[in-house]
Amino acid sequence: HDSPGHVNSTHTLVTAYPGELIVTPPYEPKHPNAWSVITKLLGQKRTDLPAHVANHVRYDGAAYLGHGLQPFLVTGDPNQTDFRVPNVGIEKIASERFQTRSELLAKLDRFRRDLDAHGHMLAGDRFNQSAINMLTSDAALRAFDISQESDETRDRYGRHTVGQRCLLARRLVEAGVRLITVDFPYVAGQKAQSWDDHASVWNIFDEMRSRLPVLDQVVSALIDDLYSRGLDREVLLLVMGEMSHTPLLSNYNGQPGRDHWGKAMSVFLSGGGLRMGQVIGSTTAKGEEPKNDPVTPNDFLATVYRTMGIPLDTQFEDFSGRPVSIVPNGNPIEGLF
Repeated sequence: HDSPGHVNSTHTLVTAYPGELIVTPPYEPKHPNAWSVITKLLGQKRTDLPAHVANHVRYDGAAYLGHGLQPFLVTGDPNQTDFRVPNVGIEKIASERFQTRSELLAKLDRFRRDLDAHGHMLAGDRFNQSAINMLTSDAALRAFDISQESDETRDRYGRHTVGQRCLLARRLVEAGVRLITVDFPYVAGQKAQSWDDHASVWNIFDEMRSRLPVLDQVVSALIDDLYSRGLDREVLLLVMGEMSHTPLLSNYNGQPGRDHWGKAMSVFLSGGGLRMGQVIGSTTAKGEEPKNDPVTPNDFLATVYRTMGIPLDTQFEDFSGRPVSIVPNGNPIEGLF
């Protein structure tokens, strides 16, 4: 894509609409991201588990599909011994009181629903019921309890934040959560707080030496785990950023780095019943631009939607009532099917 910035690159890659973003905080998107589209169309697999769990929301969202499609956020560090997900499960001593208050809420909502002319209450009912199910069911409590994993498994993923987040993601998808997004966080011992490897902030090669082994360990462990559990055809794993970095090194006071570059980047896919073991497309010799079999962000999203069984001609009405395609001019990557 042609976008050089974090905000617009993210919007381009996950919504199929380049550059259409309110670029001042809180960075409200003009179009829904793919994750909210999937949640809207496919919903929850289980009523006592959220459809989408994430540890971070960055530069994108549900837009005109509604805030009710935002993910359930788990912001803690599962690598910490005191890790606990708030708002999941309920103490037995409070169960009876909670049930009484839930019944009172339902009675009040029935009265308010009679006055509701736009269907907002019905959407709220579904949201409330989902929240109640998560609080009162043991399924969510078990799924988020990473301490149930063996030391061997936890060591295989790595005793660091991203390793344990990905292990938690495997637990969640196995339990019935449809969609999980994991942000690659700060790695202990690094200066880097992200993959934004400008020469002015840190030495790209020093950071890569500590960062890449962690990424390799985590992704390899997750793929092996999914395959060993027979989930490789059911789960599509995406490893991606919003852009790449300049082929040409920059230099700041003798410190090397790379700046933003959207013209050529790559995305790693695994599972989902797709044809694995191949590289699709190539770049020019210096990695500046695509050369053979170029893939657009819309082609990438069309591939995801097709894998999920979502018709590519699906449209939603935006805030003005205009029908908008979920992926205009996008063609699935045929080599994967």
